[in-house]
Amino acid sequence: MPRPDPLSVLLTATATLATAGGCSSPAPSQPSAGQPAAVGRYDARAFYTTTSYGLSQGYAWSPDDKAMLAHADTTGIFNAYAIDVDGGDAQPLTSSTTDSTFAVSWFPDDRRALVTADRGGNEISHLFVREASGELRDLTPGDKTKAEFAGWTVDGQSFHVLTNGRDARSFDLYRYAAKDYTPTLVFRNDQALAVEAVSPDGRYVALGKPRTSADSDVYLLDLRTRGAKPQLITAHKGNVQHGVYEFARDSRHLIYATDEHGEFTQAWTYDIASGGKSALITADWDVSFVTFSESGAYRVSGINADARTAVRILDTRSGNEVTLRGLPPGDVSQVRFSRDEKKVALMLSSDTSPNDVYVVDLAAGRSARLTRALNPDIREADLVASEVVRYKSFDGREVPSILYKPRGASASQKVPALVMVHGGPGGQSRTGYSAMTQHLANHGYAVLAANNRGSSGYGKTFYHLDDKRHGEVDLDDIVHGRNYLASLDWVDADRIGIIGGSYGGYMVGAALAFRPDVFDVGVNIFGVMNWVRTLSNIPPWWAAFKESLYDEMGDPATDGERHRRISPLFHARNIRAPLLVVQGANDPRVLQAESDEIVAAVKANGVPVEYVLFPDEGHGFTKRDNRIKASDAYVGFLDTHLKAPRGRTGT
Repeated sequence: MPRPDPLSVLLTATATLATAGGCSSPAPSQPSAGQPAAVGRYDARAFYTTTSYGLSQGYAWSPDDKAMLAHADTTGIFNAYAIDVDGGDAQPLTSSTTDSTFAVSWFPDDRRALVTADRGGNEISHLFVREASGELRDLTPGDKTKAEFAGWTVDGQSFHVLTNGRDARSFDLYRYAAKDYTPTLVFRNDQALAVEAVSPDGRYVALGKPRTSADSDVYLLDLRTRGAKPQLITAHKGNVQHGVYEFARDSRHLIYATDEHGEFTQAWTYDIASGGKSALITADWDVSFVTFSESGAYRVSGINADARTAVRILDTRSGNEVTLRGLPPGDVSQVRFSRDEKKVALMLSSDTSPNDVYVVDLAAGRSARLTRALNPDIREADLVASEVVRYKSFDGREVPSILYKPRGASASQKVPALVMVHGGPGGQSRTGYSAMTQHLANHGYAVLAANNRGSSGYGKTFYHLDDKRHGEVDLDDIVHGRNYLASLDWVDADRIGIIGGSYGGYMVGAALAFRPDVFDVGVNIFGVMNWVRTLSNIPPWWAAFKESLYDEMGDPATDGERHRRISPLFHARNIRAPLLVVQGANDPRVLQAESDEIVAAVKANGVPVEYVLFPDEGHGFTKRDNRIKASDAYVGFLDTHLKAPRGRTGT
């Protein structure tokens, strides 16, 4: 499972999704026989005129197993759709033109659906019922009320919802009647614990309590025992991270995560009646997720294997692994079993192909492709596959990274390059399709997506190497990423920049302010520029993770001096490289003021600065036109300021 990290990774809507519909650059002409194909050059609209699909997290299959519940940005805004399993036709269930709406779940016995949306990216999401008539009903009204779906009960008569309407810092658990949506409070969360999972029978709640960035616990609460209090089930010594995957379908076992037994997160089973524990899934990488089909007959798990998720489906009755036949090569995700468990819907993608919906008939051993996400005007052969590489940092430690080499790059045709830094700080750069990265590579920019120390996915020791050393050792890794790029004979060593979003945007500011002679340009996508402000103004709904966050980053009450020292804003006078800043006005994590101030400060240096502000976005851009504008801004800025050598050298 992902390690809990409130400063979450740069949203996939910004970095990894592509969207569909509309016009684009023309496909390249076909070469003559015997001649190599010319590489087509496409603009941002072509890449973002690709549809982004996602399957609902609850019931994805309709009660009659004839339609999938999904969301897609076919119109440029995410909306919920019913995708016909036989023909692949998509019927829109919502029609928002302003705020992205995401599919959550079908109702168990009819064609009503749950969907979720916020306003302008403010992350204050509400849960809605889309009635069979098409009417949308807000189940969690309130301008400051944030809500999350927490699963159906096994009888299908009710579903659980988390909401902070009573106290902005705490998510209380409610049970809503499926028939008339009457809410009943089942757990008043006065301790602001993290509600991780509810058992299918509705009896138990699994709760998380982060203590530090390296230590956390899981508690279990029996809702049927009057006056019961959460019971600690992960007693341990020293620093151990625990988390929750989900309850088994019999509601008698909890599947939880722990790194107590080695470097990587393992999946263990807790027997609720006896208190016994046993290992369920272990690997030389983190176990990312564990889930079950409705009856429990199948278990689906994922392993974060070197920045790629390896999915396994196990028949729990026979113990045999299920082979998904008839699928083309690619990475599997979002596995959803049909109600009768005879078919599986899933997402399939690769570096050069965005997520598409497939259905696999388990008995017949064949698959059907329901969607075609990639813009048909883009020839997939023109896109580039990634390569997992490792380079040595200042202390000899290897830094795992994902490298994208533009087509045509060679020792005689050197290209400019970028070090890309992920969000987090504990995020991870991964393989897979990214419209933004492909757009950059298609326009001749090499991209090294670095997993500097502090990244997740490479063991707990690596994950904690940057604790309270942000802007220092992690920045050293990024500088050595620049040096690695410069060592490649097909990269122009005099034209290397840095780009990143969220925490990665902070690293852009830190690199330009603290290592001003290393990078030639910087692209800061809603990055923290003033840690003093950011850590003093975290959203109230992060209360459960506040102590853990302060343990990793430092408490503003005691570490203010260090926060000021590592904040690019207070050292902006050092910035000499051209800078592009991109920001959402409704961002609750990195406030607009962060970007406003760094832009003004760098302008005062007489340095070229460009600023793109989206009034209708938050921490990540979900609207197609905004993503196009942002991606065009990246390439346009780089074409202007990076393709003219400045003669910088790494240190």
